[in-house]
Amino acid sequence: MRAVLIAGPTASGKSALALEIAEALGGTIINADSMQVYRDLRIITARPSPEDGARVAHLLYGHVDAAENYSTGRWCVDASSALRSAEKTGRLPIVVGGTGLYFKTLTRGLAEIPPVPMELRLALRRRLQEEGPAPLYAELRERDPDTAQRLMPRDRTRITRALEVALATGRSLTEWHRDGMKPPIEPHQTVRIFLDVNREELYRRIAARFDGMLAAGALDEVRALHKRGLDPALPAMKAHGVPWLIRHLEEEIDLPTAAEGSKRDTRRYTKRQATWFRHQLPDWTWVAPEAALAAIRRALGR
Repeated sequence: MRAVLIAGPTASGKSALALEIAEALGGTIINADSMQVYRDLRIITARPSPEDGARVAHLLYGHVDAAENYSTGRWCVDASSALRSAEKTGRLPIVVGGTGLYFKTLTRGLAEIPPVPMELRLALRRRLQEEGPAPLYAELRERDPDTAQRLMPRDRTRITRALEVALATGRSLTEWHRDGMKPPIEPHQTVRIFLDVNREELYRRIAARFDGMLAAGALDEVRALHKRGLDPALPAMKAHGVPWLIRHLEEEIDLPTAAEGSKRDTRRYTKRQATWFRHQLPDWTWVAPEAALAAIRRALGR
């Protein structure tokens, strides 16, 4: 089964390109963005519109409640099902998003880690809230030094995940990753494109997109999410723009300050995205957005 994989920084035009390819080549679009899976975050994550969904089938968008901690492993299982669905209907799977780990899992596999007991997970979240990441990172260095060495000392999400696995299973995350499960799709069956956008242009797009989100009702969307009283450590609560807009709703800062903070965080994130892909997935082809469709057609022979 052939598949097209499209990655790139936030606001690089991935969704628009995926729609163009799907309409031109008869494709089904499969989401590989870890925030666009949450149904509560349609506007703030720039999820494809209902109109786009009516033009081409879009899978794995908005199918998870914000109260859930949706994992890479679960996405991998869902993506495998979506790929089979596209194959059965004779459609070209087009996997699009900015979450590098999803793409790495798709083409290289993932460790089949047993579920972590909820009591342990909640206990670690409480510790994280009360103590901050430093003590958890120190404990992780003792229990799983190999994984700790690869993490930033303030990476709250990954530190907590690695520590809960070590405590729950008695094995390090590194050991689990050595075993792993087979990738849902072989890399040689895919066309892998990373959209390379001029940084100045990308920053302009980020600013314009966030202003458009606010105009479309992003603040009301975040207000509804905030009223649910969910754990701030949940992934959905840390989507770009959400923490800053919550601070505005709690009257800590004004809206312009919240908007600028959101844009700044997004700009910084795009730098990390590019660096991650260069190091972790060096065999991807980097192309300008305007040249991507032609490059994909050539690669597919279509």
